[in-house]
Amino acid sequence: MAHRVGVRLIVTITSVAEYAGGFFATVLGIPSDVFAANPLIGLACAVGLLLLALLLNLGGTKSLARIAKIGLGAELVGVVGLGLYLLIFHRQNDVSIFWASFGSADYGSAFVAAALVGLFMFYGFEACGDVAEEVTDAAREVPKAMYLTIIVGGVSALASFSGYVLAAPPQLLADVASGANTDPIGTILKADLGGELGERLFLIIAVMAFISCVLSLQAAASRLLHSFARDHMLPASGWLGKISDRTKVPTNALLVASIVPMILCVIIFVNPATLIPITTFAVLGIYIAFQSVVLASLIQRFRGWKPAGPWNLGGFGIVVNVLALAYGLWAISWLLQPGASGDWFTDNVSLVGVVTVLVPGLLYLFIARPYLRSNAPHSDAIEVANKMRAGK
Repeated sequence: MAHRVGVRLIVTITSVAEYAGGFFATVLGIPSDVFAANPLIGLACAVGLLLLALLLNLGGTKSLARIAKIGLGAELVGVVGLGLYLLIFHRQNDVSIFWASFGSADYGSAFVAAALVGLFMFYGFEACGDVAEEVTDAAREVPKAMYLTIIVGGVSALASFSGYVLAAPPQLLADVASGANTDPIGTILKADLGGELGERLFLIIAVMAFISCVLSLQAAASRLLHSFARDHMLPASGWLGKISDRTKVPTNALLVASIVPMILCVIIFVNPATLIPITTFAVLGIYIAFQSVVLASLIQRFRGWKPAGPWNLGGFGIVVNVLALAYGLWAISWLLQPGASGDWFTDNVSLVGVVTVLVPGLLYLFIARPYLRSNAPHSDAIEVANKMRAGK
């Protein structure tokens, strides 16, 4: 599972850096048409963002924490604040607009497509667990952070999306439904934020949030790589497991979490069509890894295991476990859907990506058998839980 999660984090770093490139270029004063016509500018912006995040991460955990707080504040202001601003000062529609009809749109398909946004939004919470070793009272604080990640993300997205829809001119919504307008958010920002100055202010806030996001992902990926390298469970474990004497961060693991995304950015530069499949694979990979844990915990529950840590769901645990597995399998089935041709074997880049990661990982697992090198406890969930309940 660690193999798949590590790859997924690195691919996600690439996706975030790529999508941030357009925002970064606009803040620097590069016109959107110039940016679109010159892919080299996009590559430079993405790589520049990755280098900036690497330098900040190499400064140590305290610097990372400060910048992450600034990024979180910027994201809340940029997302929640903007949504509320649009709702209060630029509202043009009634709430009934959410149930209005626009032409001959297929609302069944539109609803399903909109619901899939959740698959891409609610999957970054595991990064909290990747840095658990650096958290005081992690058994209590990490679950709280995971819940807050999901709640804050959901509330901020709802506020933002509602603000955009209720502040949009009715004709704009009709144009979006018909396909005449493919950039509704940009259109609303230019109309409601005071032209170029207002849009630039919002984009600066967005860039700060992107920087914070890349920083956090790099940190999570490097900690995950280091933790398994420390137990000699990865190739080049000795090199990956090194910690800086000055900053106490896994320097070499950070380099991997930065250089590999840069290489992927070059691949996207050569073939821009790979960006969407790479992004989809990043999400798909983590869902598969998650469900490995969910399935394993459900099997252990049926064998008698009951979590005994400071944070558990009590009797609702098995219900949530079953629902989580069902949801995860549903999400995987949707993310595995092929492209426009409908051919599972020739037009499914996500499936190809999973096979490309899974096959080498399984070969390494069964041939090198790295799990034999670790002295960490395993297969002891029931025993540990019983001891904790007994107060031993």
